[in-house]
Amino acid sequence: MDKRVISSVASPSISASQRSLRFDGWQIAAVAIAAVVLLPLLALAWTAVQGSDAWTHVAANVLPQAAWNTVRLLLGVGVLTVALGTGSAWLVTAYDFPGCRTMAWALLLPLAVPTYIVAYAYLDLLHPLGPVQSAIRALLGYDSPRDFRLPDIRGLAGCIVLLGFVLYPYVYMTTRAMFMTQAASLLEAARTLGAGRAALFRRVALPLARPAIAVGAALALLETLNDIGASEFLGVQTLTVAVYTTWITRSDLPGAAQIALAMLLLVVALIALERHGRRRQRYATTLRPRPMQPQRLRGVAAWLALALAALPLLIGFVAPTAYLVAETWQRFEAGGGVSATLWTSAWNTLRVATLATAVTLAAGLVLAWALRLAQARRATAWAGTTLRIGGLGYAVPGTVLAIGLLAPLAWFDDGANLLLRGLGLAPRMLLMGSVSALVLAYVLRFLIISAGGIEAGLSRVPASLDQAARGLGASPGAMLRRVHLPLLRPALAAAALLVFVDTMKELPATLLLRPLNFETLATWLYADAARGAYEDGAVAALLIVLAGLLPVVLLARTGLRYGQEVVPR
Repeated sequence: MDKRVISSVASPSISASQRSLRFDGWQIAAVAIAAVVLLPLLALAWTAVQGSDAWTHVAANVLPQAAWNTVRLLLGVGVLTVALGTGSAWLVTAYDFPGCRTMAWALLLPLAVPTYIVAYAYLDLLHPLGPVQSAIRALLGYDSPRDFRLPDIRGLAGCIVLLGFVLYPYVYMTTRAMFMTQAASLLEAARTLGAGRAALFRRVALPLARPAIAVGAALALLETLNDIGASEFLGVQTLTVAVYTTWITRSDLPGAAQIALAMLLLVVALIALERHGRRRQRYATTLRPRPMQPQRLRGVAAWLALALAALPLLIGFVAPTAYLVAETWQRFEAGGGVSATLWTSAWNTLRVATLATAVTLAAGLVLAWALRLAQARRATAWAGTTLRIGGLGYAVPGTVLAIGLLAPLAWFDDGANLLLRGLGLAPRMLLMGSVSALVLAYVLRFLIISAGGIEAGLSRVPASLDQAARGLGASPGAMLRRVHLPLLRPALAAAALLVFVDTMKELPATLLLRPLNFETLATWLYADAARGAYEDGAVAALLIVLAGLLPVVLLARTGLRYGQEVVPR
């Protein structure tokens, strides 16, 4: 036996210590990326402790109402998304009715429509002079909105309903996956003990799916906390809106940072709630799953099930998308076409999204590959930590992340200008108010999508390939380039698509960090809706929705194949 092998076996603790301390360029790069992710959060706390001249006014008049509205909004959206997502997931999994297969994937489509676009569409659809109320008055024989009008959608209740019908797919997706893999023997045992369908769902299926419900609800609530467009359009003063107005309207960065810290407390509470809901997740998978057989419905029950499954899809996707298509068609029919400014906004969106996607993929690849190398040396503690830190940005609302970035960007510009003055050059803003700042915010926000997808792809590559490549003398870089990258193409493509579309839809961080006179499709739509020019924003909104359909269709097709493999119909 080789002497080096004997030595490593004789002193395993020493070799493990040496492995854990052996850093190379990949590990150093991963640590640097994690430090950049942490920097905005640390800077946010530093900015907040600077104090604000208007803090007394903000604390007395802005923060209490904004916090109360945010808590009520989160509670309302949480209840509605859990009810809609869990109910529709059970309906298409436990029952077989006409259109069930279509509904199984179509219920994911509201994910393609950002919340601010849904609010934008329904503000015009449900306007007293809009198509819905006009049609109702025509049917009832009324001539004027003074004679008959529906309640105004603006307000907390309307915001809860619209966000709930858009964000329920987060709960639907995770819960249906749990329902499809639950052990049928448990359900059959409950049925033999006399449990009806309602009791079966309430007493067996629902407790088993509680961890999945917690995960989906936490994602939906984080998206609710990140929303700024829908809340502002509907007149709900949330913490996100308060951060934006405090910085933009009052130019009070410390005050905005202090409100942002309050939002971070809510984020921590939501993550803790999600972890609490998943604390017994291991009990849901102790038995080898055998999927349950759906019960076939006929007659009135079948059509009622179809109507119940179609209702969330109709409100969350079909109605707003149909409105956008109709408005765009009318605009082109009237000869309005697409303005040059909108084309510029579309080009800006494409350019920034492409650049951010490339940087995010590169950073995610570094984090995932560093973890892979650490796993080979059995020293994964620090590498796993860098990956988890890289995922912090996705849990932080875009407004909070942007406020946290303002101070580091200013520090960088100040240091660079000192160097420029020393070289006899004129000082200028290098990062603050530039496209680079916007790209950095996108990278930090969506890094976990890239890193998580690539890490999942790497986990499917056998470790024996790494060992063979190392045995042939390949360096880590050469091993990644020649062995893993060709195998990672599907994972890289999926991650790139998700990051690209999320970057196109991102509104809060874009509003705060975009350069002067720089518009994306999201900010163009926001400006049109803010001034009530709904017909001008329809084209931009439709482009965002069409782009958002790509990853949702991919996700739906994957879920449908999975469902066909697991649940034969």
